[in-house]
Amino acid sequence: GFLIATPIWKTQIQREKEEELIFRGKQYAEAVRLFQIKYPGSFPKSFEELLEERCLRKMFKDPMTEHGEWDVIVPYGGASGRREGATQKILLVPQSALSSVDNPRIIGVVSSSPDKSIKIYFDQETYDKWLFYYGFDPEKMPEIVYYGETEKR
Repeated sequence: GFLIATPIWKTQIQREKEEELIFRGKQYAEAVRLFQIKYPGSFPKSFEELLEERCLRKMFKDPMTEHGEWDVIVPYGGASGRREGATQKILLVPQSALSSVDNPRIIGVVSSSPDKSIKIYFDQETYDKWLFYYGFDPEKMPEIVYYGETEKR
């Protein structure tokens, strides 16, 4: 029985981490929404700003990676504050590289793990496609551009 129990146990742990990923990701998206209510038309430039403004209770780590760093979602190509429906193109910036982005406008987070998920989340089967951001419309998946690249993967 032990050989059979191990995969079930690992699967259960992975499912729990997936639920935690959804919870934590939604916390960041909600924090950006609250920031927008406080400061219409502006976006946080760091996670610390979300904490200081009491939009985020605490820093949450990416539960799907060892290092716990998120890829940060910012609108691709500019600092326009207009809100015309869902963002069509997003830039994913590793959390550690965010300080090298000019005037970052954080709208959310995504796991940096490319691993295949058990759960299908809005038709996405890898954690690095589970997007959590303010204004996300699952019916209109945005084009994803990765920091340091010009084309999507």
